[in-house]
Amino acid sequence: MANGPLPLEITMLAWSCVLVLLQLVIQATTGVSWGLPYLMSTRDEQKPVEGVMAQRINRAFHNIMESFPVFVAAVLAVVATAHLSPTTALGAQLYFWGRVAYLPMYVFGIPVARTLAWTVSIVGIVLVLSGLFH
Repeated sequence: MANGPLPLEITMLAWSCVLVLLQLVIQATTGVSWGLPYLMSTRDEQKPVEGVMAQRINRAFHNIMESFPVFVAAVLAVVATAHLSPTTALGAQLYFWGRVAYLPMYVFGIPVARTLAWTVSIVGIVLVLSGLFH
C-alpha cells in the first residue's frame, strides 16, 4: 500500500466519523439531566420528559444517522474503484460541511437554513455517487 496522502474523500469521511461521534456524545450527555440511576438502568420505565433542546439534539443525531451510511458507502465505493475526481472531492466536502452547519441550526431552531444545510449534504452524497456513473 502506498504511503502518499489520503484522498480528500477519505479525509472527509474520517472527519464525518468524528462528527457522528461528537453528536453521539452530545446526545448521550443530554440525558445526564435524567440522573445517573436512570441512565444506568435498563430504562424499562418511561424516561423523564426531555427539554426542547435535548429533543432537537436527539432528532439531529437520528437525522445524521439516516444519511451517514449512504455517505460511507459512496466514499468507499469511489475510492475502491478509483473513480475519484474533483466532483467526488467536492461532494465529500459538501456532505461534511453541510452536516457541520446542520447541527447548530437544528439545535437552535433555524428552520429554513437548517433545510438548506441538509440539502447541501444530500447534494454532496449525489456528487460522490456520480463518480460511479461517469
